[in-house]
Amino acid sequence: MNNKLTKKDIEELQKEFDYRKGPLTMEIAHEKMVAAAHGDRSENAEYKAAKSNMYDNFRRMGYLIKMIRTAEVIDDAIGITNGANIGKKLSIRFVGNDEVEEIELVTTLQVDIMNGKFSIESPIGKVLFGKKIGDIVEVTSPDGNYKIELINISKK
Repeated sequence: MNNKLTKKDIEELQKEFDYRKGPLTMEIAHEKMVAAAHGDRSENAEYKAAKSNMYDNFRRMGYLIKMIRTAEVIDDAIGITNGANIGKKLSIRFVGNDEVEEIELVTTLQVDIMNGKFSIESPIGKVLFGKKIGDIVEVTSPDGNYKIELINISKK
């Protein structure tokens, strides 16, 4: 997996894990206990919902732990990379037409393609990371290859 994350990203994942492991697990266990006291569990919708919540919580905790344990911390790489970097707004032009688009490079946890936030692990993020204004790069994507030019870099 080895997602490229910052120390801050990992701290946020750990914070969510700690909340889920402690207070949320206790809350769900209490809900399950109260629902079980209502009688027959085979027809008890509250009990089934609490049990489902418990499994969802455990699944999420497993995902969080996997993300934390397999993360590649990239704070040092960010610090020494000039040009296009995490947290920078990039103006790009698609070669072959005059369409200009604004995107932002982010880590996996902040991806929001609808709002122009692309991971440095995505096809477009990989080729733009570290590039300078004027560089033209080729993006290899499932929809086909295309070229883009980096025309501006600014802070958020």
